[in-house]
Amino acid sequence: MNNKKILITTGIYPPQIGGPAQYAKNLKEALEKIGYTVRVKTYGTENKLPTGIRHLFFFFKIFFQVAKSEVVFILDTFSVGWPTILACKIFGKKGIIRTGGDFLWEEYVERTGKKVLLRNFYNTEIPYFSLKERIIFKLTRWALKNTSKIIFSTNWQRGIFIKGYGLKKENTCIVENYYGPKESDNDFESKTFIASTRNLVWKNLDVLKGIFERIKLGHPEIALFTDNLPYGQFMDKIRGSYAVILASIGDISPNMITDAIRLNRPFICTKEVGIYERIKDAGIFVNPLNEKEIEEAVLNLLTEDGYKEAKAKVRNFNFTHTWDEIVHEFLEVAEKIK
Repeated sequence: MNNKKILITTGIYPPQIGGPAQYAKNLKEALEKIGYTVRVKTYGTENKLPTGIRHLFFFFKIFFQVAKSEVVFILDTFSVGWPTILACKIFGKKGIIRTGGDFLWEEYVERTGKKVLLRNFYNTEIPYFSLKERIIFKLTRWALKNTSKIIFSTNWQRGIFIKGYGLKKENTCIVENYYGPKESDNDFESKTFIASTRNLVWKNLDVLKGIFERIKLGHPEIALFTDNLPYGQFMDKIRGSYAVILASIGDISPNMITDAIRLNRPFICTKEVGIYERIKDAGIFVNPLNEKEIEEAVLNLLTEDGYKEAKAKVRNFNFTHTWDEIVHEFLEVAEKIK
């Protein structure tokens, strides 16, 4: 690309906590490392505004930044997705959406309290959408169909979205998430299971907490840690933990699990996960809707043999996918857009 100006739009960015924030930060730094001028635009005041108004506010906020950029990498489908694509269409710029989670599914599960699996969501729930959800669905579909290209991190989510939103497969591609080299292999400091996440219905924390309350009756030494910490502190917490556990009813590329792998922590993960094919030999996988199965997995991990086996599994995983490789793949996608 001749004009080395790139814009990244993202719903969250450090010091905010979360996988998408870290992704945006690392993508920016990797692009700058090879000579690109990168601007990041994220939500600020918009967070205090109602849906719709916040999107229009963000549209005007990024309007002239889009005009000055050769390509725009958009790190979600709705919050910054459709206002950014609208601006890209006006200026004839390359707008590339990189999907994260599924905002609409998350909103629906939170509103209804219904634990519908992500892979079933678009097959069964569209008739039950509220007016707001119908609008989100239509705007998301418009953004996905009008973007220059859609980058998914997993083939699993790509399949769900192609069917759910009526997308053309040839307008999509896969760029896997970051898998870093191993950083440590510490002994556990306490029998603490890390389950830090937002307290949302789809995260299934209510089930997890109930399971641990029962297990603690026979194993008072165990603890379940669910607080959110700044990234550096969070990594330190994982480093000394007994294991990591994620029992959500749908996750695409959970950073907590890939962080656990880098630090050689045994992990229990939901089967409803986009990266299953990549990490299936590295951990223990459970049906998030089966409490007995989750409980048995935790109890097995508390045995000497179970822990030794889980530790060997995670140690044997050595696949890496660096930020330099990710940036190269992003730029390759942009170069191929006519």
